[in-house]
Amino acid sequence: MFELFASRLSRCVVALALFFAAIAAFSSPASARPHRHSAQRHAHVHHASRHHHYRHYARSSRFERSAAQLQASEFANAQASYNPNANSGDMANNGMASSGGFGGGSSLVSEARRYLGGNPTGRGSLWCARFMNMVLQHTGHQGTGSDMASSFARYGTRVSGPQVGAIAVMSRGRRGGHVGIITGVDAQGNPIMISGNSGNRVREAPVSRGRIYAYVMPN
Repeated sequence: MFELFASRLSRCVVALALFFAAIAAFSSPASARPHRHSAQRHAHVHHASRHHHYRHYARSSRFERSAAQLQASEFANAQASYNPNANSGDMANNGMASSGGFGGGSSLVSEARRYLGGNPTGRGSLWCARFMNMVLQHTGHQGTGSDMASSFARYGTRVSGPQVGAIAVMSRGRRGGHVGIITGVDAQGNPIMISGNSGNRVREAPVSRGRIYAYVMPN
């Protein structure tokens, strides 16, 4: 009787063990499935994040390249438009003519140049002061009324150096003086002057700056 009860109890224990083993085997894959799903979802999110980061980096790189190209283009245009000698002509006309050139910023210069190569005074000698007075009168100024070149040293307003349109008074040693109008400065720094009775005609030529002792501007 006792042996029969023990045998039945043993079979029940075995059956229960098999039952719990089956339950454990069935529940284990079910619990693993959400874990795998979570891992797959995490991998998908990580991939999407990397893709978004790559697209953002690519857009940023394109923007930076475009900005760099635009900046380089503007710098090149600025460099191309930039000219260090652009105002040299204006500087010459507002003060002295450029080296080797002639200034035309004075009505006296323009009037005197009308007579280049000729003798509008009709005199055969000592007519540089006469020519100077004539040019002054034709441009609305009152001259000295004298045939002496030295009379212009006391005329108008003294200036410190050669200026376009200034009257220059110079010494000729024993031959007396000479007077003319400054039109520029040559490459050696000598004033260029237009004057009458220079080789018995009106001529425009450089003169030694050391021989000029007075520069005046007409009032």
